[in-house]
Amino acid sequence: MSGLLRFARNEGLISLTLFITLAISISAQGQDAGTLHPKPLPPIANPDDPGVPAKELFGRRATAAKMIAKPIGFYSRGCLAGADMLPIDGEAWQVMRLSRNRNWGHPDLVSFLQRAAFQMRQQNIWPGLLVGDMSQPRGGPMLTGHASHQIGLDADVWFTPMPDHRLTRQEREETSATNLVREDWLEVEPQLFGSRHIALLKYVAQQSEVERIFVNPAIKKAICHDARGDRSWLGKIRPFYGHNYHFHIRLACPAGEESCRAQEPPPKSDGCDKTLDWWFTDEVLHPKPVPTEKQAKPVTLAQLPGECRAVLNAK
Repeated sequence: MSGLLRFARNEGLISLTLFITLAISISAQGQDAGTLHPKPLPPIANPDDPGVPAKELFGRRATAAKMIAKPIGFYSRGCLAGADMLPIDGEAWQVMRLSRNRNWGHPDLVSFLQRAAFQMRQQNIWPGLLVGDMSQPRGGPMLTGHASHQIGLDADVWFTPMPDHRLTRQEREETSATNLVREDWLEVEPQLFGSRHIALLKYVAQQSEVERIFVNPAIKKAICHDARGDRSWLGKIRPFYGHNYHFHIRLACPAGEESCRAQEPPPKSDGCDKTLDWWFTDEVLHPKPVPTEKQAKPVTLAQLPGECRAVLNAK
């Protein structure tokens, strides 16, 4: 398990036990259908109990904290003040799974998605983005599906191109994205993955504010094999469990934001070496289940940066 633990640490993820527990289910949860009639979560009996998981607290905040925009903490342990909401419809994007209320982010992320979507459409790289989970209104840990996405600088984008019509609410909640990877997880489906996907990922990776892009290891392998010309952008394309239906964009901490904990830059190599081969070993493809008694406990509010308490309680 040493290789998995080293990867989890280097990529700014979480403890190995929680990493494996969540990672195997991320792809499926990302495609879980939403609902046309979301119901508010029941109130917590004693929200001041220090043992209440932070995800239960942040998952119940439906609006942003009216504060100066600030990403606080690290991608997998933090919160977000002054979030902006990505409008559910734009000329070159549409938001999916509206019932999750996760189309929030730092203003830099919201403007980046809008700009990148429009420019790629203008340049005939991609017809438009279907945007999945970004962050909750106040960031923080989520009830389901993600270990990161906590400080408003992460966004999932579907590999399915935006259609030429405005999706209905039912389509946004129930439509599944396209799985680009074979059932054995070793290769992409050649009839589904191609040069246009590479052009999409190359464009996003070449943007200076992008820190990393997570894709399924089989997709990384296909890009390594097929990418031509300048390959300097390939180092930002990082292999990770799941991510066969969507890719995960991570922006760097905005300049001057001292409350945002920066991540180490990705390796300078293109990542198309033996480190990629490791992802196709039995250790990774078939990880051993984590015993219940060794699974990580949910993070509490006290374990987040101190500023997150004010974010949570802001009007």
